[in-house]
Amino acid sequence: MGVMLDTVGKLIASYLQKEVPGYEPFTPSDPEHLRGVIQQGDVLLVEGNNRVSGIIKYLTQSTWSHAALFVGPIDGATEPDGEPHVLIEANIGEGVTTAPLSKYFAYHTRLCRPVGLMYEDRTTVCRYAINRIGFGYDTKNILDLLRYLFPLPIPQRWRRRMIAFGSGDPTKIICSALIAQAFDAVRYPILPKITRAGSRQARREILHIRDSSLYMPRDFDISPYFEIVKPTIVHGFDYTALHWADKQKPLQEVAGRFGVFPETVRSPPIVPEAVDEEAPLPTGEIVLENEVLRIHCVTVSTSNISP
Repeated sequence: MGVMLDTVGKLIASYLQKEVPGYEPFTPSDPEHLRGVIQQGDVLLVEGNNRVSGIIKYLTQSTWSHAALFVGPIDGATEPDGEPHVLIEANIGEGVTTAPLSKYFAYHTRLCRPVGLMYEDRTTVCRYAINRIGFGYDTKNILDLLRYLFPLPIPQRWRRRMIAFGSGDPTKIICSALIAQAFDAVRYPILPKITRAGSRQARREILHIRDSSLYMPRDFDISPYFEIVKPTIVHGFDYTALHWADKQKPLQEVAGRFGVFPETVRSPPIVPEAVDEEAPLPTGEIVLENEVLRIHCVTVSTSNISP
């Protein structure tokens, strides 16, 4: 019976690890910059493209579905071309393994760095993970694998518990728990201590996560104790050195010749216009006590009129 469960578990794990065709990251990582800034103890978050990655991203409502710990070159672990393995990760069906940094060059990644971690503690974190290389995933635990085959609508308050449902020690290695346990070995926090919560259920949820060591990749992203490192700008960034596909437009065409308003708005004059001195007044009639005085034309001159 055990052999049959182990065989079925391996088949399910192999299916979940298959990549989904058509994946193209919106912003892939820059290999040269990433190599130049990554340090021991850094956590590399990855936007995976296999079947289980899509389900984890749904359950966690996050871009990141995988996390790996950078420990530096590992003795005896290299690629056929000589590239050393520098990452430690845990995968379904494989357990704790090592990988080169180039494995995730084509993926959308994010680099999270523990702030203020001392050199001795950084070394301890890396050594903790290295000592667990070879820990396997218990493929006999079919419940851990079957739940990923049915991505049914799950209420938000149950999504974290969905990952932990039916799991034992093997699942603690999956879902970034290995990295969380490595930092816990030196008492470095990942999520802040919650003293007040919006509801009693929320408080119980957080305590459940800590007690079971069930962490997710996005927890390193939102942690107030991890710094987000941008490899392309950490050493300075000159936007004028970028090469664009189209030709730059003249600045006069981009900014325009005018100010905020396209035309100058003129207000009406406050002082009335001057009277035309040569303009004749119209002929009119003035009646004075039964006498009619007819005025033919009157010319008014304003030169002798005092104000």
